[in-house]
Amino acid sequence: MYKTQAEAKEFLQGFTVHLKESTEQREVVLCTPFTALDFMSKSLHGSLIRLGAQNIHWEKEGAYTGEISGPMLKEIGVTYVIVGHSERRQYFGETDETVNLRLKAAQEYGLIPILCVGETKEQRDAGETESHIFSQLAKGLVGVDQQKLVIAYEPIWAIGTGDTCDAVEANRVIGLIRNKLTNPLVTIQYGGSVKPNNVDEIMAQPEIDGALVGGASLTPDSFARLVNYQ
Repeated sequence: MYKTQAEAKEFLQGFTVHLKESTEQREVVLCTPFTALDFMSKSLHGSLIRLGAQNIHWEKEGAYTGEISGPMLKEIGVTYVIVGHSERRQYFGETDETVNLRLKAAQEYGLIPILCVGETKEQRDAGETESHIFSQLAKGLVGVDQQKLVIAYEPIWAIGTGDTCDAVEANRVIGLIRNKLTNPLVTIQYGGSVKPNNVDEIMAQPEIDGALVGGASLTPDSFARLVNYQ
């Protein structure tokens, strides 16, 4: 929940000047608040940068005050949508069942969902990392087309804490996630305190296809450094 339309405009102007030619091979997606989506869509038209939303409801329309539907997002040029982010699960009661409904709705309306999975500190300390994530996948992916899907592994204990999951460990968990999928070519990202000083090591891991970036995406210079990882 960052950036007014004016701030988003300022960010975009500062960010695009940093994109290098080499990044044409990399897919850059900005998942902005709903209020900035229409403005960003018009500003990004013809650009290599894709637009994503932060949530989607499973119904086309109805008495769901405060929610956003697939057709609403599709109309303004949104391509991706984050589903099941740990903050949605923690603060707003998202369950694996509602996550599944949102995933299927996104695909129904031609959007590519970014499914977030990950464990808490307590679950990791109890040795439940694998079982918890496997359960999230089993329940969340029922009836979901894995040809039109992105998955983000975000260890909840590493989000916004500065306590990054070791790159080798993140690679191990993402490899386990991949082994549970019917489509091993699904793009799987790592999310959790990804910063300019660790992005190169993270992206050097063979199982990690990308990064779901939080705080480090809020300033143009920082996010550009991540996009331009070596």
